[in-house]
Amino acid sequence: MSTIQDLKYKFNTLDAFGKIIAINVIVFIIGLVFKSLLRIDLFGYFELPSGIMDYLFQPWSIITYGFLHSGLLHLAFNMLFLYYLSRITLNLFRSKMILNVYFLGIICGGLAYLAFANLMPVNFLGVNGVLVGASAGVSALLMFVAAYIPNTEIRLFNAFNVKWKHIAMVIVGLDLFRLMAGMNQGGYVAHFGGYLLGYIYATKLLKGTDIGTGFERAMDSFMSWFKPKSNLKTVHRNTKKKEYAGKTKDEFNTFNNQKKIDLILDKISKSGYESLTAEEKEFLFRAGK
Repeated sequence: MSTIQDLKYKFNTLDAFGKIIAINVIVFIIGLVFKSLLRIDLFGYFELPSGIMDYLFQPWSIITYGFLHSGLLHLAFNMLFLYYLSRITLNLFRSKMILNVYFLGIICGGLAYLAFANLMPVNFLGVNGVLVGASAGVSALLMFVAAYIPNTEIRLFNAFNVKWKHIAMVIVGLDLFRLMAGMNQGGYVAHFGGYLLGYIYATKLLKGTDIGTGFERAMDSFMSWFKPKSNLKTVHRNTKKKEYAGKTKDEFNTFNNQKKIDLILDKISKSGYESLTAEEKEFLFRAGK
């Protein structure tokens, strides 16, 4: 039990992208165990299908496919690249904006995949293809950095400096070559969807417009559904100072009860409702009535 509590504590102390990386790793391990031992494709309904009609029956897959990976190398490459890019971007921008770039990149990559799979006159992506991997989100972050700070240099292999725009040019060029050569075409189409989103996001931001604010509000609203509801009742907080507790017994009890309420509310404001003892919660519940 203590091990589980330790892991839970470590997970809660991670930043947003640390949690995303941890979830990707956990999902991969669980999927591998089920597929290897039980021959069950546990996450099949979370992969993004190439058929538009199949997609309409699992629309959530436009985001969930970004948490699934086809192999250990696929997972390792994406997560290492995501870790490095997130460290750079989180030092420059607020966390939610970088999450916008990442998840919008995944969505745009998925839409690019669906568009090519269903609009190309030939069987471009193979029969009954599916898309998995965080590559589109990582591609969006790469292009966002390269477009926003193109001339900033990083040191590679502790040997030489390279500008971000040159790194992006090499990687995009390799992806284009592999796309035209017919290698994993669906995956590289999704990369270019991510590149496009990252470039547009950065160029608009340089002009003073954050195109992800609407998406951010939608995600905040969605996540609020999963936040635990407090049982806290509405209790009046008396801010008027008194010099004495009261002359009668009722006045004395009222004064002491209000003082206790004020102390409990102070504790909630500093440490949260869950920090209260069972006795304090019960007292506050009765006071709320």
